[in-house]
Amino acid sequence: MPDRTRTWTDDACSLVDAYRAGERDPVEETEACLAAIEASDLNAFSFVDADAALAAARDADVSLPLGGVPIGIKELEKVQGWPDTEASLVFRDRIAAQDSTMVARLRDAGAVLVGLCTASEFGGLNVSTTRLNGTTHNPWEHGRTAGGSSGGSAAAVAGGLVPIASGGDGGGSIRIPAGFNGNVGMKGTAGRIPRGPRTEIAPLTVVKGCQARSVRDVARWYDVCAGYDFRDPYSLPDPGGWEAGLGTHDLAGLRVAVVPHLGRAVLRPEVEANVRDAAEALIADAGLVQVDVDMALPGLGFEWAMSNLAQLAKDLEDLWPDCKEDLTREMAMGFEMAHASYDLTMAARVERRRTELNEALADVFDQVDLVISATNPDVAYPAAITANTRVGEQKVGLENNGLLTIPANIVGNPAISVPVAPAFGLPVGMQIMARHHQDALLLDLALQVERTLPWPLVAPGAPASR
Repeated sequence: MPDRTRTWTDDACSLVDAYRAGERDPVEETEACLAAIEASDLNAFSFVDADAALAAARDADVSLPLGGVPIGIKELEKVQGWPDTEASLVFRDRIAAQDSTMVARLRDAGAVLVGLCTASEFGGLNVSTTRLNGTTHNPWEHGRTAGGSSGGSAAAVAGGLVPIASGGDGGGSIRIPAGFNGNVGMKGTAGRIPRGPRTEIAPLTVVKGCQARSVRDVARWYDVCAGYDFRDPYSLPDPGGWEAGLGTHDLAGLRVAVVPHLGRAVLRPEVEANVRDAAEALIADAGLVQVDVDMALPGLGFEWAMSNLAQLAKDLEDLWPDCKEDLTREMAMGFEMAHASYDLTMAARVERRRTELNEALADVFDQVDLVISATNPDVAYPAAITANTRVGEQKVGLENNGLLTIPANIVGNPAISVPVAPAFGLPVGMQIMARHHQDALLLDLALQVERTLPWPLVAPGAPASR
């Protein structure tokens, strides 16, 4: 007889099946999640609404796609009546006036919203350490980073606190924490899930998604959340059938380039070896054809980082510079540098380099159908570090942390991170990229990895797995 006081250790889809079979109860499951969050030392949640979660669980319609499933929401997402802080002390008292489009669709699908998962301030760093919430820890090893900016969501899922949680990815913010925590992290084609209402258009790199334990969970999330919405003019029509269509692509003969470093990143040798081994297994299992490709993707550098701060300028408006002391040190420094250096000349360089990167990646996809790389250059580093400049014992520049994930954001093509063999007892992620609009193909490739190289659904030290 399963212990109903412990959280669900399988994926979200199987939890819905268990509800429908009468094996689990939404209220008991939500209570177990709330207790696990309360007892956890991961610091994965910045806000919990137990009363609303239990009320939703009592009214759960388990016939819906996510009926009764406890879900964490990344704290950069808007949930009506909940804090709308953007993980910053500057907005610690602000409350969201409405749900985001994705949150509204999750509610319609029966999801039980439990609370807000920690993120980096304004999503600006690939770690989850802020002055507002402190540091989020990796469930595989306390004291290691959960990554960012969807680090709290990733830690909550891998740590057994909730079976699935929302995320967002503007430079790797779904894939980076997925890789560090052993989750599946999908960055869809730009526009796959709407970002409204009041969509922030520039810099056209941000997508919505989730931290998941399984490929089918990602597919069901897309069934629920994908599809055009008028308030995001760049959102895409939904072809539907994401979960039903899993496993239907003929993968044999697809051309793949295996370039763990994407031509520029410095990787830990053990990470590269594990990615190459997993890629070799996928190629053999799926009947792919490996092709050698010269990857020479141009970097976007300092100018790109500065251009991304335009939305922060809109958020802070007349609050800057009086709010400087409330910001994370790195965010304050970056914003100060942007004010001093960003101008029309730099903006022109950014657009020129964006075009160069788009052309370079298009040249690659003229030659192959898929590109396999590592998701992160290294395993999760110490959580206290907010700006990692080492890969193992090798010193690297700050840009190294995003060299593997940012290209897919700039160009807008889909990319998915799946867990492969750990290194040093910590998760390693393998990233697979495809052409625009081939999200379903990526899910099938990830499904092939999942079937032949299955991964732990929660971290070995997670409370639910003990």
